[in-house]
Amino acid sequence: MPTTLKDEAAIVGIGQTEFSKNSGRSELQLASEAVRAALKDAGLEPGDVDGMTTFTMDTSDEIEVARSVGIGDLTFFSRIPHGGGAAVGVIQQAAMAVATGTANTVVVYRAFNERSGRRYSTGIAEGIVTVDLIHWSWYLPFGLLTPASWVAIFTQRYMHEYGCKSADLAQVAVSTRKHAVNNPNAFFYGKPLTVEEHQSSRLIAAPLRLFDCCQESDGGAACIITTPERARDLKQKPAIIRGVAQAAGAEQENMTSFYRPSISHLPEMDLVAKQVYQMSGLGPDDVDAAIIYDAFTPIVLWQLESFGFCGRGEGKDFVNDGNLELGGRLPTNTNGGQLSEAYIHGMNGVNEAVRLIRGTAINQPEKADHVLVTGGVGVPTSGMILGRSE
Repeated sequence: MPTTLKDEAAIVGIGQTEFSKNSGRSELQLASEAVRAALKDAGLEPGDVDGMTTFTMDTSDEIEVARSVGIGDLTFFSRIPHGGGAAVGVIQQAAMAVATGTANTVVVYRAFNERSGRRYSTGIAEGIVTVDLIHWSWYLPFGLLTPASWVAIFTQRYMHEYGCKSADLAQVAVSTRKHAVNNPNAFFYGKPLTVEEHQSSRLIAAPLRLFDCCQESDGGAACIITTPERARDLKQKPAIIRGVAQAAGAEQENMTSFYRPSISHLPEMDLVAKQVYQMSGLGPDDVDAAIIYDAFTPIVLWQLESFGFCGRGEGKDFVNDGNLELGGRLPTNTNGGQLSEAYIHGMNGVNEAVRLIRGTAINQPEKADHVLVTGGVGVPTSGMILGRSE
């Protein structure tokens, strides 16, 4: 049995629905459509699947998705909590199942009507349960009710310590929009964004403006994971999982870790980076492109620092130098990301990373031998490096 997950599993199929503001169908149907598309992409049949994993926040039960798609017996199923922090954690679960022989072929999926249904931008204004009131009583009196307001607190401290400005955050939004302009699947396809437009957009939670915040989207995305050996006989070039990890940092809270000694960096993402680099044997210089979880623009800067692409507090300089764009040091969120393609809890980003490895992305960099993918921040999180098969 392997003692590391390096090169023990591969992503061999990807699928997604269209991304919209009103899908007009159930979340179960969206999940089923995405899974069927991923199986077709891989050249597999539903009966080939014996494992499934998703987010705890997904409303579509894995056995219901299995019945809907035609998947039979399952020997593995699991769920990962903490919202977007699960975006790569589910991949790790699938990779562990495959590497240990618990399952041979695992479906990973995420689907929701996050715009036409339950909108995450409402934060804790809806559906508070009694057990949560103790926690949220520390923040409710100050108006900290939504993800934007929570991230705004961290951003203010980061700006104070390192001199980052709103115009620096605009560079993240503008770079991802440049990619979305070319992507027919993106909500902002054909709709460029300028720094001036970013700066004149309304404040959502100071210092975050409208275009610092990701979209609310309906849709689904899925991928298929199996062994590298089996991948050789399948339809697509595999994306080999070189390293994958999860982490929760000390003094971690869910989006509100305000009582740490410092709130201007991400201890949990630092730990993910350490594990991923150690497992893969790679470092920042080996990474050619990235899919960085971009629910908000400032969290991109912090993750660039966690993974060593620049020093602490230097994220603003890195993005201002054009490094996130095609032709830059680290083409990032080449699909437009969650800011400009769609917000599917990071799973649409996983699929884009696979396209980058295959060489089929719409905005394909000259070199994409290794691609970094990260999960959401402010919560226990995850990350991985994908590589091309040799």
